[in-house]
Amino acid sequence: MSGGHFQYKQYRITEMVEEIEELITNNDNTEKDQYGDPIGYGFPPEIIDRFKEAAHTLRLAAAMAQRVDWLVSGDDGPDSFIRRWDEEISKIKEEV
Repeated sequence: MSGGHFQYKQYRITEMVEEIEELITNNDNTEKDQYGDPIGYGFPPEIIDRFKEAAHTLRLAAAMAQRVDWLVSGDDGPDSFIRRWDEEISKIKEEV
């Protein structure tokens, strides 16, 4: 398995992104959960926009941490670090 310098904690960031995206998806859901509470929070659009910004920024942070992890763990050398950083980070930045 590759990486490991950060003990794979960057995946925790990815899990947060997924949870935020689920909040966005379910925001307007009025169905009830097992406790009888609405599944969605019904936040206004300006809050959802900030959730989207947070998810995007965290996705970027997770990718950056992954690239650093692979470099310092010896899975990437300086050249592949730069190449992969440029490819992956620019792709995520374009997703705005």
